[in-house]
Amino acid sequence: MVKAYELRGLPKEELLKTLAENRKTLADLHVAKVTGGAASKIAKIKQVRKSIARVLTVHNQQQKEGIRKAATGSKYISKDLRVKQTRAMRRALTKEQRGKKTLKQQKKDTHFPMRRYAVQA
Repeated sequence: MVKAYELRGLPKEELLKTLAENRKTLADLHVAKVTGGAASKIAKIKQVRKSIARVLTVHNQQQKEGIRKAATGSKYISKDLRVKQTRAMRRALTKEQRGKKTLKQQKKDTHFPMRRYAVQA
């Protein structure tokens, strides 16, 4: 079983080679399961599946990091690199937009200001 931090140091070619080896091992283990192989082989299937997932995760992270570096300084950011948030939050008004008033409201505020009353003590 390979740890993710060990995989992060490997170059792309070695990661893909490790992935191919793990997939071949998994196929062999599936054949052993069908043909009635040893229990130790059947128990190893889960470990191999997890290690495939680890390799793929590290590979995808490295690819995304490379894309991020390439996109720095560009005017637009690709959708998969943007902040996710929720759909409602992405569509919500900005603070500046929220603070704006219509022309009619501006005129109303200037012509009819809030009345101030003097209170006697």
